[in-house]
Amino acid sequence: MSEAFRYGIDQLTAGRALDIAAGRIPAILTPQVMAKVKASYDHVQTIVAQHSIVYGINTGFGPLCDTKISEEDTRALQYNILQSHSVGVGDSIPDEIARLMLITKVHALAQGYSGIAPATLERIIWFIEQGITPLVPEKGSVGASGDLAPLSHLFLPLIGLGHVKYKGQTITGAEALQREGLEPVVLGPKEGLALINGTQFILAFAVKALERLYYALEAADIIGAMSLEGLMGTAKPFDPRLHAIRPFPGNQLVAHRLKVMLENSEIMASHVDCGRVQDPYSLRCMPQVHGASRTAWKHLLELTTIELNAVTDNPIIFSADDTISGGNFHGQPMALPLDYATIAAAELGNISDRRSYMMIEGRYGLPKLLIENAGLNSGFMIPQYTTAALVTENKTLCFPASADSVPTSLGQEDHVSMGSISGRKLHQVIGNLEYILAIELLYAAQAVDFRRPLQSGPILEACHRFTREQVSFAKKDRVFAYDIQALHTIITDQSLVRVANEVALQHQLTLNGIHHDQFGLY
Repeated sequence: MSEAFRYGIDQLTAGRALDIAAGRIPAILTPQVMAKVKASYDHVQTIVAQHSIVYGINTGFGPLCDTKISEEDTRALQYNILQSHSVGVGDSIPDEIARLMLITKVHALAQGYSGIAPATLERIIWFIEQGITPLVPEKGSVGASGDLAPLSHLFLPLIGLGHVKYKGQTITGAEALQREGLEPVVLGPKEGLALINGTQFILAFAVKALERLYYALEAADIIGAMSLEGLMGTAKPFDPRLHAIRPFPGNQLVAHRLKVMLENSEIMASHVDCGRVQDPYSLRCMPQVHGASRTAWKHLLELTTIELNAVTDNPIIFSADDTISGGNFHGQPMALPLDYATIAAAELGNISDRRSYMMIEGRYGLPKLLIENAGLNSGFMIPQYTTAALVTENKTLCFPASADSVPTSLGQEDHVSMGSISGRKLHQVIGNLEYILAIELLYAAQAVDFRRPLQSGPILEACHRFTREQVSFAKKDRVFAYDIQALHTIITDQSLVRVANEVALQHQLTLNGIHHDQFGLY
């Protein structure tokens, strides 16, 4: 197991957060961090004892910020906020997203500006380490004063409320603590507010989206290259000289990947002098389109990394005499790039659908509908209907949630980010994209088979062989839904990308190019 990640000290990246969530690396609180957390907690106790008026410590919340709370009621205030703000609806978010919320919240609290008790922080880590995952409804956050509703649900089990996944069962938070012989946490002043103020719901969806979209981008290049082989396209548009005079790193990376995958291909060599002047855009412009989506991915990565190491609580406690009630909880810095990434993911599907359509047109020596006996057989006509439907669904999901705002909290929160919706929509679009790519892979493998006995280069040949281990060449109609699902699996479980990378390594091919360091999860 890798060296432990140190909350509040080490730089948290999307890759590290995913590794902690999966149990691949441990994460700890050091004495140095605990001392800083304890100092912040002591500042809050001093504020309460001195009767200084600080938002959320001895005042009400939101529009009740001018309502003073007595010292004896400051603890009750924290329980009340967790209960009253637990208003989420809909299905529960995936367990991995909930675990990422816990991990990113611990890292934010460990910075030492939130007044959380060390024991509370340790209990949250205990939940992570024991694999006890709170149930969090997917809807209800406007992404402004933080993700109030989902974070409230996330931390109800701390105080013996809510529900959790426990050893494969869904039970109450109280029952989980009872089975483990633990008492609920007793929240002190400011702690409830510290737990629920923040962008960890938005952030967790961003972290997971970075992983899913990364592998979709990698797969799109592989599948696009295989489609180009099947359509007897040219690799000339991937010449590095062309991209050196318009040097977007994402474009250069994609052009390099395509060029490497198409090198030493018998299929490519067979039509060098075919007389075709140029290919349609969905083949020729893959570096520009896939590359632009990589640029959007990189932008999301950069901003997510900042957010992963940020403090998004309110108020911020610098000392007992120095607190700031600001707006670090506002989700707009993440909402905008999430919406941008949604468009980028949708465009990958859009161009993929065009390549699929081209392969069933009966052009460039391929049989119409990619089947030898069309008429009796519908062949591959209908899977493209599915890509068309998914592409259109993705277009409808591209309206930016961050462009909308509905005032809440009696006008106190009069501009909200809706970033939680941005995060969830991005995953819907990626989910559709993964199926669109699976269908293109189904078509590309069939098209390449019509070029036999000619072979592709080693990377694409291995990917084609791996594809054929999942689904066979279609000589007649069958239930293609089964094929689509099988190929969807090798895209979503990352195995198609792994095959390409392993073969590249074996043949000493630099598949990821000079810009790969800018496009990695870690």
